[in-house]
Order: sequence, then C-alpha cells, then structure tokens
Amino acid sequence: MANFVTADEAVKLVKSFDKIYLQGSTSIPEVLVEALTRRAGELKGVEVYSGFAVGAKEAPYCKSEYKESLYPISLFIANSVRGAINRGEGQCIPGFLGEIPALFRDGLIPLDVTFLNVSRPNAEGYCSYGVSADLAVSAVECSKIVIAQVNKQMPFSYGDALIHIDQLAACVEVDEPLVALPIAVPDEKDSKIGGYIAEQIPDGATLQIGVGGIPNAVLSALTNHKNLGLHTEAMTDGVVPLIQSGVINNSQKVIMPGKSVASLALGSERLYKFMDYNEDVIIKDVAWTNYPFRISQNPKVMAINSALEIDLTGQICADSIGTRMFSGVGGQHDFMYGGSLSEGGKTFIALTSTTNKGQSKIKPVLTPGAGVVTTRAQAQYIVTEHGIAYLRGKDLAQRAKALIAIADPSAREELERAACERFGYSFLRIK
Repeated sequence: MANFVTADEAVKLVKSFDKIYLQGSTSIPEVLVEALTRRAGELKGVEVYSGFAVGAKEAPYCKSEYKESLYPISLFIANSVRGAINRGEGQCIPGFLGEIPALFRDGLIPLDVTFLNVSRPNAEGYCSYGVSADLAVSAVECSKIVIAQVNKQMPFSYGDALIHIDQLAACVEVDEPLVALPIAVPDEKDSKIGGYIAEQIPDGATLQIGVGGIPNAVLSALTNHKNLGLHTEAMTDGVVPLIQSGVINNSQKVIMPGKSVASLALGSERLYKFMDYNEDVIIKDVAWTNYPFRISQNPKVMAINSALEIDLTGQICADSIGTRMFSGVGGQHDFMYGGSLSEGGKTFIALTSTTNKGQSKIKPVLTPGAGVVTTRAQAQYIVTEHGIAYLRGKDLAQRAKALIAIADPSAREELERAACERFGYSFLRIK
C-alpha cells in the first residue's frame, strides 16, 4: 500500500551526510525540496545532486546560509543552482550526459535518496516520471529510498520511467503545474541559421535537436520535408506540429521505428498534454538515448547543437564563459559522435555570430578558462546567420578561412590578422 504523508513527514527519511538526487527537466519536486530546506537546521553535509533541471526560481537550498547543511552538486548546471556554484558554494561534475548514469551504477556516486515528481498511478498502479527519465531512471535504480510527489499535473509517459506506487517509501499528493517555458520565437538571425540547416536536412533524416530560438527556426523550416524521425535528448514544443502533420512519422528509423524517442521534455502545457498517455512518444534513460553507437544505427542522423564560442581551428566551447561555469557538457558529444557515425549523418553547431553585447563568438583563441566540449577533430558544419563553414577534412588554416567567412563582418579583419600571424603562408596561400 502506498504510504501517503505530508512533505515534512516524507523528508524525515533524509539523514545527515546522505546523497540525494533530484529529478530534473521542468519537473523538479519543488514541494519536497522546500520541505527538505525547512529541515536544514537539523541536517549536516547532505549533498544534493541535480542534472538538467529548470526551476521557476533559484533552488531554496542554494542560499548561502544553508551551505553547511545542503550542498548542491550539479551534473549539468541550470538556472536553479548556477548562482551557488559560481559563488563557490556548490560544485559541478563534468561528463557526457549519456555516461553520467554509470556514475550512479558503478558506485562512484553512491545515492541514498531520490526525490521524484510523478504522475498519478495508472490502473496497474504504475506512476510515470513524465517529462524526465534522463538521469532519474538510474538514480532510482541505485537509491536506497525513493520519495515522490504524486502530481495530478504530471503527464503519463511511456518508456523506462515507470515505478509502481508500492515501491515508493513515501508519497506526497500534490497538484502543482510543471515549469512552462515560453516558446522561443526565432528572430531574423535565428531564422537565417534555421534556413541554412534545414536546406542540409534530407527527407528520411533522424533529428536530434535542442532548445531555443535556433532549433525552433530549424523545425519551422521543415514543414515540407517527408518521413523524418525523432531520436533526441530533449523534446520541445517545436516538434509537436511536425508530428501531428506527419512530417515526423519515424518510418525510416532503425531504432524504435514509428516512435518519437527522447530522454526528457520541456516546454509549454501544450507539450505536456500532447505527451499524456501518448503511446507514440517514448521517454528513455539517457544512457540509452545518448549511446553513440545506438544513435548511429539510425539513418541520416542530423545532430543540431549550439555553442557559446568557437576558435579558428574549430574548438567548440559550450559549457562555460571563460572560467565561469554556465551549463555542462550535456549530450552534445554523444550526438556529435553518433551522428558522425550514422550513414548519411551530419552534425551542426549553430550560433549567432555575435553575443548580445556585439562581441564575436568566433575568436582567434578561446577565452582563457573556456571548456572544449566538442573537439576540433569532431567539428563538421558550423552555422551562423552569415552562412555555413564545413570543417571536416580541412587543415587548420583552411578552417580559419572558412570560419572567418561566417563571422560577423566587423570581426573579420581582426580574425584575418590573427590567422596570418598563427598560420603564415599556409593561410595566405588559400584563395
């Protein structure tokens, strides 16, 4: 029988020095987190692990006053914990997202407790993790205790993320909306980038696509494509009209044909309603979705990812702004590698040519402290609003020439000087 209690009673199962995992995406179990934070004065040395987790606000346990009691450790830095980490009151663990479940399964991070935010049970008594299988599947598997919010507003999704209600040590009944992300409307630059990428995508391709204005611009430009598939890390609102119209029908995929596959979902209430009891949408453990050799079995994988900056040789930084940690390695490498091994596959790094402050994102060298998430050996298509640079098979001087051509015009003279100084004759000889 399910053990329904209050949130304050449920979190009494947590002890000092426990390691806790919090479910992520837009489904952070906020009621349990707030109750845990109320216990901060009774606890010491509790490590609170999270992955890609979008909060409505900064996590309450991240306040400086709680740092001796509740210490945040991020496996992919999101808005709810970024402040604490950059104050030195928390830490992050780098890793390819598809390989992070092995940190739990191999015992490198021995978990004591997992907090979930799950759907109401179905007729057989199974609750769904809804929008977040990603790291939660392995965390539950490896935890001694699982505590859950049973949430009237969590969609029921199919796949790996199911747990019988009797397996929960404590349940808290809630009726809390998930975080709803505004649909990012592409601006003129995003739309140009989206158009360039869409032109490179053939019919029958399998898509991996991220979050934001540029991915939405790509999806908007695919309405006349045929027989596309979806095997991605994150599912967003932008794919819903393509699935409903039959543009994405998953008919050409080798892995789970006929099904749209993701590890997590985040978006608006429309997306969450679309997912609810939809047997054509499968939410899987990120170790499964992001395994490069599984990804590569699908035909024509189109892996579309973003970056914060890139240097003239094709080194791609996507996790930090200089030394300041911003996000994480995530699944970029998983899909860049898997996509490159796919028959007919292509991998894209999409970014506007300048920051909001007008600084070039294409740089002679990366900002000191910037992390290389994708190496220059893996870079294929780099896309800005000024065009596409194809780097595969090009030497360093040729790469510099191609990247300068898609940089902001105001930055090109400086980049040319840097390339001449660095590569000399081998750069000057390129017409």
